[in-house]
Amino acid sequence: MSDQNQYTEDNIRSLDWKEHIRMRPGMYIGKLGDGSSPDDGIYILLKEVLDNCIDEFVMGAGKTIEVTIKDKTVTVRDYGRGIPLGKVIDVVSKMNTGGKYDSLAFKKSVGLNGVGTKAVNALSHFFRVESVREDKQKAAEFSGGNLVLEEDIIETTKRKGTKVSFIPDETIFKNYKFRFEYVIKMLKNYCYLNNGLTIIFNGEKYYSENGLKDLLEETIHADDLEYPIIHLKGDDIEMALTHSKTQYSEEYHSFVNGQNTTQGGTHLAAYREAIVKTIREFYNKSFEASDVRKSVVSAISIKVMEPVFESQTKTKLGSTDMGSEPGMPSVRTFVNDFVKTKLDNYLHKNPVTADALLRKILQAERERKELSGIRKLATDRAKKANLHNKKLRDCRAHLPDTKNPKSLESTLFITEGDSASGSITKSRDVNTQAVFSLRGKPLNSYGMSKKIVYENEEFNLLQAALDIEDGLEKLRYNNIVIATDADVDGMHIRLLLITFFLQFFPELIKEGHLYILQTPLFRVRNKKETIYCYSEEERKDAIEKLKPKPEITRFKGLGEISPDEFKNFIGETIRLDPIMMDKNTSIEQLLSFYMGKNTPDRQDFIIKNLKVEIDVLEEVK
Repeated sequence: MSDQNQYTEDNIRSLDWKEHIRMRPGMYIGKLGDGSSPDDGIYILLKEVLDNCIDEFVMGAGKTIEVTIKDKTVTVRDYGRGIPLGKVIDVVSKMNTGGKYDSLAFKKSVGLNGVGTKAVNALSHFFRVESVREDKQKAAEFSGGNLVLEEDIIETTKRKGTKVSFIPDETIFKNYKFRFEYVIKMLKNYCYLNNGLTIIFNGEKYYSENGLKDLLEETIHADDLEYPIIHLKGDDIEMALTHSKTQYSEEYHSFVNGQNTTQGGTHLAAYREAIVKTIREFYNKSFEASDVRKSVVSAISIKVMEPVFESQTKTKLGSTDMGSEPGMPSVRTFVNDFVKTKLDNYLHKNPVTADALLRKILQAERERKELSGIRKLATDRAKKANLHNKKLRDCRAHLPDTKNPKSLESTLFITEGDSASGSITKSRDVNTQAVFSLRGKPLNSYGMSKKIVYENEEFNLLQAALDIEDGLEKLRYNNIVIATDADVDGMHIRLLLITFFLQFFPELIKEGHLYILQTPLFRVRNKKETIYCYSEEERKDAIEKLKPKPEITRFKGLGEISPDEFKNFIGETIRLDPIMMDKNTSIEQLLSFYMGKNTPDRQDFIIKNLKVEIDVLEEVK
């Protein structure tokens, strides 16, 4: 037998807590990422620290949390009870150590397994914890989970509470950058779910008076409301509901014990079912479920005793019961009973809203019947095209497999042209990266009905590849990346694709799934070193660094970048620009301005802005 096939005592290793976290970070925080996606690891680190502060607030200790991010240093300060001084080091460095195992103290806590802050500690280059209780302070510092400084207990006049500072380890989170838009969204969610809580982020104060109603007002523009937001609250449950005038698919925001369960779970499934059942009974009509839920924009929050999630990052609830105590109802029964009682009462008391809701459902019913024939033909056509035309080069990992951390890294690159798609296909990671090849420029879909999605081959195949025909529940890729040339034609294709998603699937953008791939404009090299540059400024810096006269190549299109080189741009060092929406912007107004008929205002905008961009591109060439 060869040495490599031997299995002896020497093959067995025992890792301590920090070594295991650093070797297998995905088990603890999901994917790593660089901060371009809202579920990247650096935001999970922040969330783990914040969850402890929220639990203190829930217990009635401390109404304010202060968060600062400066450069790459994160600091979180609460005014809760403070960690018991004799356990400060243990709480952040010993697995299965914490105060949440006592369910009487933390009945409906987010984190129950004593892992959170340990993971932050182990995955940080610098980690400092300070606790103040009874006019005394204890502090300690770590690096990579190793204790490097333990301070004595000292007298202090500081207010009680806990302060944690950390710098994520750049050897693990490569080229990371905190995007404040994602941080602010996370902090606002905490405020929506905790009435009376104030969070101060870099000096800006966030507070919510109306909970999930405020969340929906932040999500959907006032001009797009089919009827006023329905906001209902009960013991351990809250919901907000409306329908969009323009959005086609469903959009839900779901929470358990203050945790944003982005992938839903048992509570969201029960909620969607309860909405349909209640509305059918109220109108005494057997509506199709899809007609009732079409264009729904809603939020649901429940509190569960000792919740069970399907992953360490707590993005999907697995609990079937509200708690383990005798007599506790199932999640399904609890949610259904609340919605049936409260929503039915609301509709009886608000006939104007009830009439508007009925009109919306009947409109959806008519549109579904009009599309039924073409939808079936389009589905059959998409299946044949995927099999024979091979527009989609698929990958092995898909998002619905929530128990596999790799599913969170699944990416679909949308490319234009055979050469570009060929280069990416040859250089991609077949486990997590798929490629969809467009043929020419997409249609401008602004102002068109959903019918065009089925009639247009490119749109129909793209919808089928993503599996989003009936909403995001079956979305096959966590990241959808538009990969086009960095020239005027490439920018036009980007705009047309973004228009398509905004028109028919805006929740893809709202939930942070859509990106633009940054690819280098230049390659600057000498015999010893090669530098890829993404801007004119980077090119000048590279020339300065590689004196005297380096070779300079201008990439005119993605097809000019070899597969070997492409590995540098879609691997660990990938650069992605997320597509984000301004909360104050109406989708209809946005699309009308940029993609509607020419107007003097838009002509002025083009003259003032796009001409500058074209001049820059020409100069770069």
